[in-house]
Amino acid sequence: MWHIIVTSTPQLIEAGLKYTIPISVISFILGLVLALVTALIRISTKKGAFWILKGIARFYVWLFRSTPLLVQLFIVYFGLPYLKIAGLFPNGIQMSPVTAGILTFSLNTGAYCAETIRGAILSIPNGQWEAAYSIGMTRTTVLRRIILPQAVRVSLPPLANSFIGLVKDTSLAASITIVEMFEVSQQIAAQNYQPLVMYCLVAALYAVVCTALSWLQGYLEKVTSRYVITSN
Repeated sequence: MWHIIVTSTPQLIEAGLKYTIPISVISFILGLVLALVTALIRISTKKGAFWILKGIARFYVWLFRSTPLLVQLFIVYFGLPYLKIAGLFPNGIQMSPVTAGILTFSLNTGAYCAETIRGAILSIPNGQWEAAYSIGMTRTTVLRRIILPQAVRVSLPPLANSFIGLVKDTSLAASITIVEMFEVSQQIAAQNYQPLVMYCLVAALYAVVCTALSWLQGYLEKVTSRYVITSN
């Protein structure tokens, strides 16, 4: 068993550094950008044609929160190639496994994080908006200088949880042929006929990564709460 662990661990770590971590980081960054835009659209007070955008944002959040991530991966990677649009995509929408994985993880993360950010923004007392308006600030300035900095502190724990969850969810990328840590563990298990050892080993590596991220989350929470006044 120890021989298997010693020889397999470097391969799993290499797969993690090559695919698992990069896919997680890129997907989370893109998802956060999408989440912020979606959240701002949903809390906007603009009317008229802007309601169409709000409807699209609500539908996007509903769609990706209401369907399994694995199904979303299959639709994007295996399903979209059959979506043939004359003049635009005559051969269907085809992507590499990594591109399909990043796109799906980003959209899924964006939907969940959009609700987190929206809730954090709405948790800021209305009195702060009114006070800022009273001294002549525009809505954009209020968001940038007053509301969003506070919303970052409020949303940090759930966003960090989303990132940790995303790191674990990348194991589903094996289903679309991405050779990340879990896929490598399956390949090695097929060679040495020790699936229990391999699956426990890859689980331990995921636990190490997620534990490090949890520690980083706690550190960031302390930093962002440094100037918060607490009452006794």
